[in-house]
Amino acid sequence: MKIFYNIKLLAIVSILVFSCNKKETINNTVHQQENNLTNFVDPLIGTGGHGHTYPGATVPFGMVQVSPDNGISAWDWCSGYHHSDSITIGFSHLHLSGTGIGDLTDIRVMPINKKVDLSKSIKTRDDIPFKSRYSHTNEKASPGYYSLFLEDFNIQAELTADVRTAFHRYTFKEGDEQSLVLDLGYTTNWDKTVDSQINIEDKFTISGYRHSTGWAKNQKVFFVIEFSKSIHQYDLYVDKTKHENINSVKGKDVTAQLFFNQVTKNQLNVKVGISSVSIANAKKNIARYNNKFEFDEVKEKAHNSWEQSLSKIEVDTKVDSLKTMFYTALYHSQIAPVVYSDVDGVFRKENDSIVSANGYTAYSTLSLWDTFRAEHPLLIFLDSHKVADIINSMLAYYENENVLPVWTLYANETNTMTGYHSVSVIAEAYLKGIKGFDINKAYEAMKTTMMQDDRGLNFYKEYGYIPYKLLDESVTITLEYAYNDWCLAQVAKALGKKEDYIYFLKRSEAYTNLFDKETGFMRGKSKDGKSWHEPFDPKFSAHRVHADYTEGNAWQHSWFVPHNVDGLIQLYGSEEVFVKKLEQLFTEDSEITGDNVSVDISGLIGQYAHGNEPSHHIAYMFNKANAPWKTQYWVNEILKTQYNTTPNGLSGNEDCGQMSAWYVFSALGIYPMNPASGEYEIGSPIFDRAVLKITEEIDFIIEAENVSDKNIYIQSATLDGKKLNRSYITHQEIMSGGKLHFVMGASPNKNWGVKN
Repeated sequence: MKIFYNIKLLAIVSILVFSCNKKETINNTVHQQENNLTNFVDPLIGTGGHGHTYPGATVPFGMVQVSPDNGISAWDWCSGYHHSDSITIGFSHLHLSGTGIGDLTDIRVMPINKKVDLSKSIKTRDDIPFKSRYSHTNEKASPGYYSLFLEDFNIQAELTADVRTAFHRYTFKEGDEQSLVLDLGYTTNWDKTVDSQINIEDKFTISGYRHSTGWAKNQKVFFVIEFSKSIHQYDLYVDKTKHENINSVKGKDVTAQLFFNQVTKNQLNVKVGISSVSIANAKKNIARYNNKFEFDEVKEKAHNSWEQSLSKIEVDTKVDSLKTMFYTALYHSQIAPVVYSDVDGVFRKENDSIVSANGYTAYSTLSLWDTFRAEHPLLIFLDSHKVADIINSMLAYYENENVLPVWTLYANETNTMTGYHSVSVIAEAYLKGIKGFDINKAYEAMKTTMMQDDRGLNFYKEYGYIPYKLLDESVTITLEYAYNDWCLAQVAKALGKKEDYIYFLKRSEAYTNLFDKETGFMRGKSKDGKSWHEPFDPKFSAHRVHADYTEGNAWQHSWFVPHNVDGLIQLYGSEEVFVKKLEQLFTEDSEITGDNVSVDISGLIGQYAHGNEPSHHIAYMFNKANAPWKTQYWVNEILKTQYNTTPNGLSGNEDCGQMSAWYVFSALGIYPMNPASGEYEIGSPIFDRAVLKITEEIDFIIEAENVSDKNIYIQSATLDGKKLNRSYITHQEIMSGGKLHFVMGASPNKNWGVKN
């Protein structure tokens, strides 16, 4: 009996230990899944509607963005892909995230299982012999990884990437021909090939280049492609003519079909390195893998790099859809700008000079008109070293051009959009304590830029504003130059340059010259300084031609005075009048008038257009007029109505991270209405708890007690346990770490955050 008892006892203990271990394993698995933030990212969000994002594989700020192309020339296909489509023509290695610009899609490859005739004329996608159907049910996208089943060829395509190299893995049906088409000629939208080359270097390697013109007028991409299997046959074409018995072709429209040895398994691995400099440098960018095809290892590293980047902000909420929107937004806000210099530091400038980024990494795809508002302020928290690198990249541009960049793509100045917001980005970085760039050189560049005569600055200096008959979009340009001047003035003040400070601060009041008190709008003004542009309709829009406003109307652009909201309120005469007019923006009917309405006006709440950047700061202006509960209401309304978890989840162009950066900040409950001011306006937090990882040792915590979809109003707040009764928090307070605690409720507390 005693022996039986001991055995029975041992059995019971074993069962309990096994159960406990099993429970602990399950709990650990669940915990790991909850902490795997990439699980909450859906790269397909924004690929529908007018979001213009792409679903393919990249790493944070990676040079390579390998993604599928549908092959359609249309605005909604600007990223190369649109979720409404179900045909692909291959996978290219450079893409723009949500710009509404039809450039890039360089170096396109397509796996197929049969020989095709590449000599036939191709006018549209329908003529392409290697296109394939696909279904979204057989499509998978996650940070750093993308896969798609090509129905017409029975091929499973998988993509991943590191910073400068793309990896493809193609699984063919057993017994099928294993082939790949490289197409350097077919283009969509604005992009046109002007010269290209394909070299068959050996049985495992091809190389070449593609030179193109489009939005970027001088774009040169060099490449090297390595294969895990030997090439046993190839066909080369130039301008649809097949060339026999040669291993190199050059021309405007160059294509190749490669056929691979099928003796080994039915999987083909492909590695693609690119460079703006040369084929030799593309080989340097790919050399670290030493002829190895480590797809799964690279995929895991890409996943880990995204996990590390996303973990810089941790949020707690019971609503998974909010986490999906937040972490997808945080993902999209770390795609651009993109690395541009090679592994050895060199890169090509627009004038074809090859220079070295000494002590920094060069970046391109600087969509500054969009991103100065929230994307660049967010990068200060996410990676301050990249902020310095981006500024050094701007200064490298200045060295040649004697002016700071406006919107650079592949080192080309596109001169797209208005203002000189490189000035704003540099000012914000310096005033917020970012190191790693020469502030004296930067100040010289900022001042020189704002004192030159191009892009309407001559009129701005002469008249104190830009007369509407002298330059289109005169109102928007004047308002943005005024803000740029204010930013420059703050840097001048910090550097002890008193005369410059006074001069640029005075110029930053240019907005006062365009305010029409009778209508309550900023309006186009004549050279005489007295008469307005007539007839006037504040809902009227004209897209980039004979317009007073950039991609918008008077309702949307009259509020761009982020540097002096108090001064704008004074122009209205009182806070009450200002608040009434501001609220009318959101409650007015959404009709946009005109025969050439800007397609960028989207995401309308009244006349507020969240789908375009000029509106992004406006809801926070109630704070400055002693009505912070109205900021809380309208910010929450924008969060709820302008973002969702579907492919149509963005109300307008992603614009290189700005649309998403707005969501990141606003969901946390703060927003840099005037980025260079060092203050963040408080809105309506939607998470129970959020943690910003300032450093390894310092966290800044934002808590929202009782928050829900109904409890959107701040009842009270404390900062590190001390009562906080103001509607902003400073950059220094955040960087010092601590806890910002809100108590939320369903009704507005009209006493909180109000100045006595």
